[in-house]
Amino acid sequence: MDVLSNMQQQRANVEQLRREAAIERQPISESCAKMLKYIAEHEQEDYLLVGFSSQKVNPFREKSSCTVL
Repeated sequence: MDVLSNMQQQRANVEQLRREAAIERQPISESCAKMLKYIAEHEQEDYLLVGFSSQKVNPFREKSSCTVL
């Protein structure tokens, strides 16, 4: 019974490796160029770079100050 389960596990491993081998790959240089293009096109939408137009639209602002009684 142990040999049968081991063979099933090995078949599952082989099938997984075949699926992974079939995935289309890209060269790093191509991927980096696409990322740089995306970043350049969307940098005006990045609040970490341009900030918020006002404190009201900032979701990270302090909601209220802490008051000690």
